[in-house]
Amino acid sequence: MLRFLIEKEFKQIIRHPFIPKMIFAFPCMVMLIFPWAATFEVKDVNLSVVDSDHSSCSVRLAQKIVSSGYFRLTDVSDTYAEALQSIENHTSDLILTIPQNFERDLVREGYAGVMITANSVNSAKSGMGSSYLVSIIHDFADNLRKEQLSVISDRLSVPRIEIVPQFRFNPHLNYKVFIVPALMVILLTLLCGFLPALNIVSEKETGTIEQMNVTPVSKFQFILAKLIPYWLIGFVVLSLSFGLAALIYHLFPAGSLFTIYCFASIFVLVVSGFGLVISNYSATMQQAMFVMMFFVIVFILMSGLFTPVRSMPAWAQVVTVINPLKYFIEIMRMVYLKGSTLAEMSFHMLALTGFAVFFNVWAIFSYRKVR
Repeated sequence: MLRFLIEKEFKQIIRHPFIPKMIFAFPCMVMLIFPWAATFEVKDVNLSVVDSDHSSCSVRLAQKIVSSGYFRLTDVSDTYAEALQSIENHTSDLILTIPQNFERDLVREGYAGVMITANSVNSAKSGMGSSYLVSIIHDFADNLRKEQLSVISDRLSVPRIEIVPQFRFNPHLNYKVFIVPALMVILLTLLCGFLPALNIVSEKETGTIEQMNVTPVSKFQFILAKLIPYWLIGFVVLSLSFGLAALIYHLFPAGSLFTIYCFASIFVLVVSGFGLVISNYSATMQQAMFVMMFFVIVFILMSGLFTPVRSMPAWAQVVTVINPLKYFIEIMRMVYLKGSTLAEMSFHMLALTGFAVFFNVWAIFSYRKVR
């Protein structure tokens, strides 16, 4: 009996005019577009420079800022008032003011100040742009200090200590290494969550559910037949995402793919079971879509996809304990970046297993079968 139910579900999916196309097109769109858009990196910040010193140091500083790749020099003004006008005209986002005697103060006193003015209408761009600019200026000052120390050490043979920072797991601080594994989790959530949520309720609207209710099929067999196709679809979507990540971003997991597939097999049951629960309680497809969208948005925002969970308020961190997306996003990043094993993520395994059992048992008991 179960074999015929599963065959029926696959035929419904294959014959659907939209679902087969979405299973392959949606992962491609997400993996090809979202990693470039879903990023906190700010580039091409429009910069206006007010150089009142016109010295070699001020020119070197401006060149270093522009060559960083984060800034685009759009205006070089003689006065601060002219530079402010460029912000009013929306041609500049930041103003760097280099005062007179900038080079002289650096050489004689070892200290010189500059002023950074940011257009805070776009707070994210101005905040990140200011941070980048401050970091570049500090790096410029360090280079000048090293040049002076090298001259002194050559003359006096003074020993030096050189500090070379190294970043573990993501040595180049590439944001795509951090966001791509998490986007795979979002893909599985949207496809393997929304499609089951619309499955049973669509049969309610067409009336075919009544034909199933008069058959001797048990509620367990009925729900299991609904889960298995989307469980297999989840593996197809995940494998396609692995291929795109490797082909487009040259991103390979530091750990084992088998570990990811083990956790994914449980996670797909979690989101599919949750979708079936919503479908059991919904009367129309619109109602199921709105309810599922509400929960998915909350899950995504509180999963640590963009902001770390530890940066959230204490009450929000407590709420994330019941968020299955949080656990699987952590798993994907741990395997991709650190190469973690199943033994190191046993707590995540227990949490996802608990969610899977809870939602699927709920889906079985909430399905109203009239015999």
